[in-house]
Amino acid sequence: MRKGLQPFLIIAIVILLSSCNSYSGNAQQAIEGLSMPEGFTVEVYANDVEGARSMARSSEGILYVGTRSEGKVYAILDEDNDYKADSVITIAEGLRSPNGVALRNGNLYVAEISRILRFDDIDNNLNNPPEPVVVRDDFPAEGHHGWKFIAFGPDDKLYVPVGAPCNICKSEDEIFASITRMNPDGSNREIIAHGVRNSVGFDWHPQTGDFWFTENGRDMLGDNRPPDELNHLTETGQHFGYPYLHGDDILDPEFGKQGKTMDINFKKPAQKLGPHVAALGMHFYTGAMFPDKYKNQIFIAEHGSWNRSEKIGYRITLVKLREGKAVSYEPLVDGWLQDKESVWGRPVDLLQLPDGSLLISDDYGGIIYRLTYKN
Repeated sequence: MRKGLQPFLIIAIVILLSSCNSYSGNAQQAIEGLSMPEGFTVEVYANDVEGARSMARSSEGILYVGTRSEGKVYAILDEDNDYKADSVITIAEGLRSPNGVALRNGNLYVAEISRILRFDDIDNNLNNPPEPVVVRDDFPAEGHHGWKFIAFGPDDKLYVPVGAPCNICKSEDEIFASITRMNPDGSNREIIAHGVRNSVGFDWHPQTGDFWFTENGRDMLGDNRPPDELNHLTETGQHFGYPYLHGDDILDPEFGKQGKTMDINFKKPAQKLGPHVAALGMHFYTGAMFPDKYKNQIFIAEHGSWNRSEKIGYRITLVKLREGKAVSYEPLVDGWLQDKESVWGRPVDLLQLPDGSLLISDDYGGIIYRLTYKN
């Protein structure tokens, strides 16, 4: 059996079992099991959003949501502005893991495994979406870690990660285990970060414009190794360690010795996260609804573990920064995992609404939650 194939089959089986045993209760039951600081409340923004993953919101207030195994992209409308969805429209289907969605000038960009599509003037064509324009179709076709989170940066470039095609391996093509960026028309693609096993969430610091991203650590090293990571890119082209180094100091059993001989200054994590928590979406909070202590701090959606004897994650965590450095890491909204084994939800992405509340997508329950605060 080819090296790396066995873990892939294990992952595929776990994903299949998970989809067959999704949470069967209702959203309100899930909410009642959540814990969070005093003043915060979680409520349902939208139900019946099967496989809800990455989110993007247009200037007209329409929420677009990608999926992974469902192959669909949704548009969610809150027509009376009561912060509850009035309708969910499927605007595309039959796509290959259209996880990532991003908006620019009224056009919706959708990331499949190997290509980026663009649906022009989408807000005005929800009931008759246009044929998508293929922006770029030469990303790798490998499905393992092939699903993508995408977003436009302050430089008006589209940022697109490319995960490693395995649990642990060294690929000859340098585009694997990287983060890329390109012009909105797909031209001038470049790699900005190397050695990134799999990133499915990133954001830019609202004051400095620096690029921060989550990364999922490798599997099969035990329950407590390695950590997932929150990383901070301070210079284009930095290498974040994979497949040679994990966390601060964990040399890979297969590739670590080789890494020690390489003339590379591996960039260490800005913050080590929980082992196997599957940190996905992250967001710098800039709103006015939450207390001031949350301003410009990082919220992270932890999808939850599969490669661990006792589950971990399934929550929203908070990383606090001081003078550009991470100083703490703690749960903020916890409880989608009950009694250490019972899964009631799996957070994926975070999106801030104009009033300062946060949306949280849950691909396990097919729900979009809204996190609010009232003193």
